[in-house]
Amino acid sequence: MSGRIAAVSKIQTEIGTVYSVNGNSVSVSLSDSVKSNSPIIDGIVYRIGQIGSFLKIPLGYTSLYGIVTQIGADAIPDKICNAINGNFNLLGNQQWLSMTLVGEQIGQRFERGIWQSPTTGDPVHIVTMQDLEIVYGGYDEHSSISIGHISVSESLNAYLNLDKLISRHFAILGSTGSGKSNAVGIILKSIIQKKFGRTRILLLDPHGEYNSVFGEDSEVFRVNNNKSGNRLYIPYWALSFQELIKLFDGNINEQNKEYLRTKVLEAKQEGAVANNINIDPTMISADSPIPFSLKKLWFDLDDFERQTYKVKDDSTQLALKKEGNAETLVSNQYTPAGNGSSPPFLNKGAKYILPFLDSIRTKLQDRRFDFLFQPGDYAPDLSGKVKKDLSQLLLSWIGGEKPITILDISDVPSDIMMSIAGTLLNIIYEALFWGQELKVGGREQPLLIVLEEAHNYLRYGENSIASRNVQRIAKEGRKYGVGLMLVTQRPSELDETVLSQCGTIIALRMNNSKDRGYVSAAIQDELHSIVDSLPSLRTGEAIISGEGVSIPSRIQFNKLANAPRSADPKASEQWNQPHSHSEDDYKKLVDLWRNKKFEMEEIPDE
Repeated sequence: MSGRIAAVSKIQTEIGTVYSVNGNSVSVSLSDSVKSNSPIIDGIVYRIGQIGSFLKIPLGYTSLYGIVTQIGADAIPDKICNAINGNFNLLGNQQWLSMTLVGEQIGQRFERGIWQSPTTGDPVHIVTMQDLEIVYGGYDEHSSISIGHISVSESLNAYLNLDKLISRHFAILGSTGSGKSNAVGIILKSIIQKKFGRTRILLLDPHGEYNSVFGEDSEVFRVNNNKSGNRLYIPYWALSFQELIKLFDGNINEQNKEYLRTKVLEAKQEGAVANNINIDPTMISADSPIPFSLKKLWFDLDDFERQTYKVKDDSTQLALKKEGNAETLVSNQYTPAGNGSSPPFLNKGAKYILPFLDSIRTKLQDRRFDFLFQPGDYAPDLSGKVKKDLSQLLLSWIGGEKPITILDISDVPSDIMMSIAGTLLNIIYEALFWGQELKVGGREQPLLIVLEEAHNYLRYGENSIASRNVQRIAKEGRKYGVGLMLVTQRPSELDETVLSQCGTIIALRMNNSKDRGYVSAAIQDELHSIVDSLPSLRTGEAIISGEGVSIPSRIQFNKLANAPRSADPKASEQWNQPHSHSEDDYKKLVDLWRNKKFEMEEIPDE
């Protein structure tokens, strides 16, 4: 009886035989006995040879599993193509397909990778629902998250290995409207629902899409938040010297750059004393994250450039005309130098860097930079003393009780976006790097950094602060417990180095051929043909390849009940609203523009 049942099963599921094997690539000759491309087995319709579908090769107590990558003329072995010399009529009804081996089943356990290879003549079978339950089952409940279902069956849950996902970095790629934001939200929601207790996720949000997605499970910090909530501050003194200098305009030569480096070092040495910082003075550099007053530094440098002397070469005899004010950024005024040998006399030690210093003053007065140069309690007084230090800043960003922290930089103008993103990442990574052995370090409490719209500040070929820091995290972060989640609609604009470091690729619908080329380069070589199906994916459907899944999978993401807010205004909705504009509305607009404010509350009365 058992033999008869086995024979029936063979008739139902066997579709062909192995013709040739090249590494993990297998050429399959389809059997003439296959009556239909869509056989019905146990009431379920199966598609034979569908790109991305699975086949299996039983080998005793083991079954090898592979993914269909080619079918039809492209799958005909080269030797046969050469033999028939383009006359496909010689093949009759013979059909071919190619498959890539990805794993094997031993008993009721599926494992990625193969330990043995098939031989020519081995039978090839359809993978049934029972088989798929084994393939997609076996995830450890503690270390995996459910994100949706396998596309071929709503009854098969789709899982991701959380440890491999985060420790090896991953990317979510897809065109506008493909479901990227929903995929991000589902993955993060699924992590939250594990209720680990010490989850640490930092989301850099350039559009303000996620502020209300996670509810009480997230803490939101905004660059512009005058009404309520948390204000996002990024103290300038936490930047390295090179990063700080790049924020300002004006060309300075290398000699003057070293002069400025020395002055910044001196200011930070004074700041260490003013704040009673426990540090060996010899360990302080211009790159050390130590508070100092940029206003005071600017004032002293500016004053030195403007000085004139009553007596030649005597700096004690200043020709001061009117005192300025460091706090209000008003320069000291000096009597202009006389002609020839007539007093007052110029300061021969001046470095001629006034244009650069004027740029510093301009930036300090620019309200768009308040979160950098006027960072609330993190802003030093003229002595360099601060009310709050970096420890409190890091505690609020990555040490809070809520699992997700959202840094909303949507109100930041695009021309400074890369500087801001890079500064944020630099502060976080440097802290976790040096604190890697502490209980709040990345090794003891890993951190997942989510970079939404990564192509906006991580463009290929750009040597920006953001790009440098993301590359650093991508290359080194896994050693120190820092994982990356890159989200972009334009993978072709990303630095190839960063994308190549992503161990898992989640590709949603993608229409641009150039972008698909980059996805193809990032996934397993033998699966490149699957990328061709990306334009036909449904919204929220994705192909996942890499270490985060036991086997490359086509999945449908769950739908968020509280979806991320669209970054783009909907004209059809907004234009349908009643007209209610008045001159007062436009007066407010001009007031905001003139005062460089996003909110009305702090605009001074005239």
